[in-house]
Amino acid sequence: MDSLQAEQAAREKAAFWDGVRISAPTMPGLVAWGAVTGMVLVQSGLSLWQAIVMTLMVYAGSAQLAVLPLIVAGAPVWLIFLTALLVNFRFIIFSAVVGPHFSHLHWTRRLWYGYFNADLVMAFFPQRFPQQTLSKPTGKLGYFMGLAMPTWCSWQLGSLIGILLASQIPREWGIGFAGTLVLLGLTIPLIVNRATLAGVIVASGVAVAASGLPYRLGLVVAMLAGIAASVTIDRITGSATDQERGKS
Repeated sequence: MDSLQAEQAAREKAAFWDGVRISAPTMPGLVAWGAVTGMVLVQSGLSLWQAIVMTLMVYAGSAQLAVLPLIVAGAPVWLIFLTALLVNFRFIIFSAVVGPHFSHLHWTRRLWYGYFNADLVMAFFPQRFPQQTLSKPTGKLGYFMGLAMPTWCSWQLGSLIGILLASQIPREWGIGFAGTLVLLGLTIPLIVNRATLAGVIVASGVAVAASGLPYRLGLVVAMLAGIAASVTIDRITGSATDQERGKS
């Protein structure tokens, strides 16, 4: 390894530990959320191994919590897939923001890293590497993995704890409501601008108003309304910013 490669490796290592340090405060909440989700998986009727396979393959707690009631209720498969798709629609946006920074990598590596692109990664990565840094790859992979690996490990640890302890938790404890509280605790800090806030407010209101729809379709409607509100506010604020820049 020549001096240039050694310097590059040192920068990636330093960026990795920066990511670990920045994401560390969120890990206890993520373990708690994973534990609640793991309990819900088992208490919804999945076997031990079904729950373990699901938490490893479906690295998306909100999607799991959204589709489990549909599975239990015997909802059509198309509705289960549609609900999971809409709940995870935000990952398309995440990929659109983070993906271009790794366009120089082979598609198989990008596919692998895409599996780890979670909410907390999206919350921190663009702050350090905005779009203006697309042509500067140094430190990006290290920082990404420094955010992603603790997040993944914390989630899986929490999920496995919840799955293994689910039989010891009485159903009357209201685990689903506890999961909602944990999810709120993780989500609120991610509301960083007016577009996000608008999406949260609209989606919450629509979810309550449409809660009576069959097959939990109110969740689907709320997701679509929240996305539409966020996109609309983002375009309005973006246009206003462009006009101010033009005047200056």
